Amino acid sequence: MDSIFTKIIKGEIPAYIIAEDDNFIAFLDVFPLVEGHTLVIPKQQVDYIFNLDDSTLAGLNVFAKKIALAIEKSVSCKRIGTAVIGLEVPHAHIHLIPIQHVNDIDFSRKKLSFTPNQLQNTLDKIKQNL
Repeated sequence: MDSIFTKIIKGEIPAYIIAEDDNFIAFLDVFPLVEGHTLVIPKQQVDYIFNLDDSTLAGLNVFAKKIALAIEKSVSCKRIGTAVIGLEVPHAHIHLIPIQHVNDIDFSRKKLSFTPNQLQNTLDKIKQNL
């Protein structure tokens, strides 16, 4: 069964897509911890990140680095934190989260809600910095 991320890849579910290539895609998390919270995923649906073959895992991280550097230029933060939890969606993914403090990456915190215009503005800023 297709994950929600696979449905985004197929265009069945809309998303605020920052960048994509033949193997990977990055899009804004619509239930973010902070502005600019982004998900980076392989287009191949594999449940557990450490079940990815070495080449795909390495490529995912290189792709995520490019996105993280663009986010860092676009959103006020000290750095981009990364998290791989892997329980919420059965599709390997990396969270890129702009952080000021270590608790900014606490997933037990209440998620933020942005309007479509706010998400689009964040998307536009990040894409300009790619």
